[in-house]
Amino acid sequence: MNLLRCVSPVDGSVYVERPLATPAEVVAALERAESVRGAWKSTPVAGRVALVRRAIGAFAAREAQLAEELCWMMGRPIRYAPGEIRGFVERASYMADIAEEALADIHLPDKPGFTRLIRREPLGLAFVIAPWNYPYLTAVNAVVPALLAGNCVLLRHSAQTPLCAERMVEAFVEAGLPSGVLQYLHLSHSDTERLIQAEPIRHVAFTGSVAGGAMVERAIAGRFISSGLELGGKDPAYVRADANLGHAVETAIDGAFFNSGQSCCGIERIYVHADRYDAFVEQAVELVGQYRLGRPDDPETTLGPLVRPEAAEFVRAQIRDAVGQGARAHLDPSTFALDSAGSAYLAPQVLTNVHHGMRVMSEESFGPVVGIQKVRDDEEALALMNDSPYGLTAAIFSQDEASALALADRVEAGTVFLNRCDYLDPALAWTGVKQSGRGCTLSRVGYEHLTRPKSFHFKTSL
Repeated sequence: MNLLRCVSPVDGSVYVERPLATPAEVVAALERAESVRGAWKSTPVAGRVALVRRAIGAFAAREAQLAEELCWMMGRPIRYAPGEIRGFVERASYMADIAEEALADIHLPDKPGFTRLIRREPLGLAFVIAPWNYPYLTAVNAVVPALLAGNCVLLRHSAQTPLCAERMVEAFVEAGLPSGVLQYLHLSHSDTERLIQAEPIRHVAFTGSVAGGAMVERAIAGRFISSGLELGGKDPAYVRADANLGHAVETAIDGAFFNSGQSCCGIERIYVHADRYDAFVEQAVELVGQYRLGRPDDPETTLGPLVRPEAAEFVRAQIRDAVGQGARAHLDPSTFALDSAGSAYLAPQVLTNVHHGMRVMSEESFGPVVGIQKVRDDEEALALMNDSPYGLTAAIFSQDEASALALADRVEAGTVFLNRCDYLDPALAWTGVKQSGRGCTLSRVGYEHLTRPKSFHFKTSL
């Protein structure tokens, strides 16, 4: 029997062990989805909304359990883990709130003798592949809107967070969702790729690496089905000369180090106007020095381990590369408990004297490190912000909204923030440019990517 093993970054123990789905189980899941697809599509949107709301309630009722499991599966400090459950509720509730209006038929202006309308039809069976870093928040972006739009869903979570798939399905089953409409499968990478190619799959929603996104595109090539890909990021922040400095430091540093830097839209590089640079660096270093690195099951911990030792070693290598090229590391790792070579526990680091020839300023880190670079004006900041193969989000800190908007319009990113960062508003389209992916989730626009338009042109008078 092939097994999935989730090794906890807390202490290296095996936290979850599950058998991988057999080929027969995969076929059975596809057949169950096909058998109920028509009935679920025919369920009125109001009925789907009511069921999703019941599932949200069942999910929220498990908050303490789900938070503890998150802590042990992927290492988020227990003091912060409940926030992901609440974020799931926020996003799912918003998409339910707008579903009936967003999915309503589009009726065209009256034309004598004709009835004309456009109906949004579900795509069929969506395959959602979710990552470990925000396992509920990334999954909810695709799963709940897909169900509300009338699609059936197969969910595959990372081997690091397998319980998340199980808990989501449990909540929907408790809410009364018909069997087969939402299912999970524990799969290897090779079996995941094969399933993408299965004929019943009509949409693939993938969150993960650029290499993983390329695999999805290869697997669906020639099948003419849709996909949504949220991939890598190297998100920048720019602190203008007129920024509220205290707010900029607090917000940007939290955006860089929350979840140990393991956030798709976390801040990974900061550009600061020369007039504010020294003060920003001083305050940032002081703030980062206050983090408490420790076991995530300790309520006092504010910085947990990375997901696995190899991830921590990758970031250590980036830091060594930068220092070797002249960067200054402002924090002494020995002052943080548990940090040691070969460990998943990694001390936070702030680097200055950095440039784009360093890996830490060009390559996704996904860890507790940030480089801070001095810039002379908006134009230099803009050039550096756009000097990246990625474009998920970007943040500007300024008290001049008009100037910030003019600058934001030229930033190559799916979302541009002013005076905030590392947040997903479900009313806005979540999307990326360049190697950060394609497609869109959430908002009214997100429903357009989970349905196809069908036109009705009836001549009613002869």
